[in-house]
Amino acid sequence: MNLSIDKHNRPRCELLAPAGSLEKLRTVIHYGADAVYLGGKEFSLRAHATNFSEDDLQQAVVFAHARQVRVFVTVNIFAHNRDLVRLPAYLARLAEIGVDGLIISDPGVLRVARKVVPDLSIHLSTQANVTNAASALFWQEQGVSRLNLARELTLAEIREIREGVAAKIEVFVHGALCISYSGRCLLSLYLTGRDANQGNCAHPCRYDYHLQEEKRPGQFFPVEEDGRGTYIFNSKDLCLLNRLPEIVAAGVDSIKIEGRMKGIYYAGGIVRIYRAALDHVYRCLEEAPGAPVAMPQVFMEEITKLGTRGYTENFIDGAPQEDDMCYSGAVVDQTYVPAAIVLEPGGRPLVEVRNRIRPGERLEYMAAGLKNVPFELLEVTTADGRPLAQANSGSRVLLATSPEITWHAYGLIRRIQGGTGGSGGGNGDSREFSLPGSEGSQ
Repeated sequence: MNLSIDKHNRPRCELLAPAGSLEKLRTVIHYGADAVYLGGKEFSLRAHATNFSEDDLQQAVVFAHARQVRVFVTVNIFAHNRDLVRLPAYLARLAEIGVDGLIISDPGVLRVARKVVPDLSIHLSTQANVTNAASALFWQEQGVSRLNLARELTLAEIREIREGVAAKIEVFVHGALCISYSGRCLLSLYLTGRDANQGNCAHPCRYDYHLQEEKRPGQFFPVEEDGRGTYIFNSKDLCLLNRLPEIVAAGVDSIKIEGRMKGIYYAGGIVRIYRAALDHVYRCLEEAPGAPVAMPQVFMEEITKLGTRGYTENFIDGAPQEDDMCYSGAVVDQTYVPAAIVLEPGGRPLVEVRNRIRPGERLEYMAAGLKNVPFELLEVTTADGRPLAQANSGSRVLLATSPEITWHAYGLIRRIQGGTGGSGGGNGDSREFSLPGSEGSQ
C-alpha cells in the first residue's frame, strides 16, 4: 500500500501520553509527548492512579504550557445524580486553571460541561463506544470537538469515520486492553464491589483463576492453560506501532497511549519509542511521498525491554481470534528494569534511585531520540559527597560515570535484568542508536 501525507493538509498527528502523576507528566513531556491526559481527584476512571490535586493540576498546566504541551483532564465516569452536585464547581475550577480540554463519556456530564464551561474543548472518551460514522456525527452535533474511537474498529472503519466528520479523530495505539467492550465492564463490581465505571476497577480480569467443585475443596479441575493457572479473561496488550504509517495516512489527528496506572519507566519508555516512530513516519512521507514506509525493527526491540503481556493489533484488520487476544501468563519476561531517574543534570547528576545501584555496574541512559547510552558507574555519593557502596530505592544520590554524558532532567536510567557489578555486568544492547534527524543524546 502506498502512503502519502493527509490530503486535507491536517497538522501532524499528536502524540497523547498518560500522566498518572506529576512526576510521570514531566517524564513523558521530556520524551516528546505533544499532549498529556490526566485525572483529578474526582470524576476520573482511574481512581487508583496517584491523580492530581488542585495544586498538582496548576503545576502540571504551568509546566506543560511552558513547553507547548497541551493538558487534557479526564472527567469520564458514568455519573449518578450524586456525582452531579459537585461537578459544576469542579469544571469551573479546571477552566480557571487553564486546562486545554475535558475527556467525557457520560451525556449528562457533557451537558453540564457545555453549560458551565462552554469555551472548553470537549473530547469524547473511548468509553462512549463510537463505532460508526452516524454515532460520530451525533456527538459532533453535541459540541464534541474530538472523538476517541472505540478500540473495536478496523482501519477501514476508522477511515470511513474520518471522512464523515469534521471533529478530530483520536485512537488508542498502545497499552492494556479490557476484555469487555471498550472498557465498559461490570466484572469488578460483581466480584469485588468496586465499580470500574466509577473509576474503581480492581482488575479481576488479570486474576489467576482455577476451577473447583463445591464438594471437593482443594481439588482443582485441569483447565489451566499453563502451570501457573488460567487467565480466562485476559487480553494481550495493544500495540499498533508497526501500523503507524497507515494510521497517519488515514487522517488520524491523535494517537493515544494507555498507562496512567503504569510506572514511570514504562510510561517514559513507551512515549520515547512512539515519539521516534512517529517522527520517522513523517520524515519518510516528506522525503518520499507515496512510497511505502518501513518501520525499523529497533522500535519493537525497544518495546520488549519495557515489559508486556504479549502484543496484539486487536481489531485493526478485523475481529481478533483467541490466539490474537488471550495470553496464558501474568507477563512476558522483562529484560530490563529501571535503575534511576535524573532529577538535576550536570557533570555529576542528581538522581532518584528506583532499583539499587552500585559503583562498578554497567547501566544505560535512555536519551531522547531513541539513543541508548551505556556507561560504567564509577562512583555513587550522597548529596554532600560521602561515597556509598550501594544506593537503595528511593535515595537521592550523585553519580560519576564513564563516559561523561549530557544528562537531561527526567531522563531514565536502566539496567539489564540480572546484571551484576563490575566489567562483567550486563548492559544489554550497547548500541547507541539514533534515527536520522533525531536529537541524539539530548
